[in-house]
Amino acid sequence: MDNNKELTSEEKEGLLNTLKLRFEKNNHRHEGIDWNNVKEKLETLPKKLWSLNEMERTGGEPDVVAYDAKTKEFVFYDCSAESPSGRRSFCYDRQALEKRKEHKPKNSVMDSAAEMGISLLDEAAYRTLQQLEKVDAKTSSWLKTPDAIRQLGGAIFGDFRYNTIFIYHNGADSYYATRGFRGSLRV
Repeated sequence: MDNNKELTSEEKEGLLNTLKLRFEKNNHRHEGIDWNNVKEKLETLPKKLWSLNEMERTGGEPDVVAYDAKTKEFVFYDCSAESPSGRRSFCYDRQALEKRKEHKPKNSVMDSAAEMGISLLDEAAYRTLQQLEKVDAKTSSWLKTPDAIRQLGGAIFGDFRYNTIFIYHNGADSYYATRGFRGSLRV
């Protein structure tokens, strides 16, 4: 991983091409948003591009899902059909990771998201994503957990089964091969 969190010219060009193709293929996610405006903004924010590349590299398939007119930011979510494959088998946070005495996962969701420079989707964002694209039909994704639940040792996750969005809980120190996490990035 590059400590300065910037892409080479070739990496930047490759990522922008990938994002453009995905953007054009999935207009239903961002009606009324012009790719040229997104690209123009991305080209001025190398650290955000690096974070988007991390989302892409780990299987998230990031795409624009909204424009926040108040903050003048484009909002990207991980839009992969299933929870990003390069971000699975993690427990929820550092506290949960340290609590495990045996069979520790390789990382925690919160640490990984912070390293990538992205935010974990909360329940509301996850439901918004599910309205745009039905995701997690075979996997599940950890979600930003309310403090009251986390203080009691739990964490929440979401999935889509039986034509329904389910939000459920596990111990924060649990991890599964089919559970990853989805992130968002504001640009």
